[in-house]
Amino acid sequence: MTKSADTGDGRNTDRGEEEPARSIDRKGGPGHTVLLALALAVPVTKVAYTVGGDGAARDVFVAMEPANWPDVLIGMVLTDPLLASVLAVVVSRVVFALFAARGAVPVAGGVLGVLQRTALTVVNPVAVGVVDACFFGPWWGLGTGLAAYALRRGVVVEYRTGRRRHHGHRAGQETGSGPSRDGRGYRPAPWLRRAAALEQWVALVLTAVVLPVLAFLSALDGQAWTSIVRCQVTEGTRTESNRLIELGRKGSGVVGWNLDTEEVSNGTGCAGEEGLYVREPWWRG
Repeated sequence: MTKSADTGDGRNTDRGEEEPARSIDRKGGPGHTVLLALALAVPVTKVAYTVGGDGAARDVFVAMEPANWPDVLIGMVLTDPLLASVLAVVVSRVVFALFAARGAVPVAGGVLGVLQRTALTVVNPVAVGVVDACFFGPWWGLGTGLAAYALRRGVVVEYRTGRRRHHGHRAGQETGSGPSRDGRGYRPAPWLRRAAALEQWVALVLTAVVLPVLAFLSALDGQAWTSIVRCQVTEGTRTESNRLIELGRKGSGVVGWNLDTEEVSNGTGCAGEEGLYVREPWWRG
């Protein structure tokens, strides 16, 4: 049997229904699960395919040291503008949905509420758009910022239409005129409900389909995730000029994966090379 509590303004909230609704929203939906899975699986796939083989991948990760492992994911994002843009849009929405579920986004009416919602909805898309523009150009930045804003705005619309429940509201609370918002009767327009449904589907497809596909395509494209340098590598009394995937720098030299000898090597007198391709993409192999 669930307990009800009087809110002080004549409304009752059923806490047995309210808490599950809150906890579901606070988890952020499937976005967190997908992002965590990709952050773990994609960098390992990238290294394993690029250097060729499980033993080689193990050697690369050991040579990189744990503090440098995130460099693989960062390098992938910085060399693939489409992946970077979709990732920015998805992360922007997931973070906004999480904060909104915790009550950070006001739902009250009035000029102040509108200004607060607008500021909270706009600031992050502007930021990701600026970052994207710095790396890939103004058109990528503009597209990323607009897409991020549209999906963040969609979360606000979901609350307005009752597809999400604001922190502190009963999951099934309604008035005679429709779903309630802040204790007042409110019936969203049909077009607004359709817009909320469309936004949810777009967000789900981007998060669960488009982002994983782009991430694994980038992992299997045969490009190195960081710079390729040509260095003088000394083994015993013999010195050769080899191409290395740079894994780290120590002193005046480079520690890298030697593409010629297929092992971790120390190189000196290194010079950068153009191009990042070290093997054919998986779909051509």
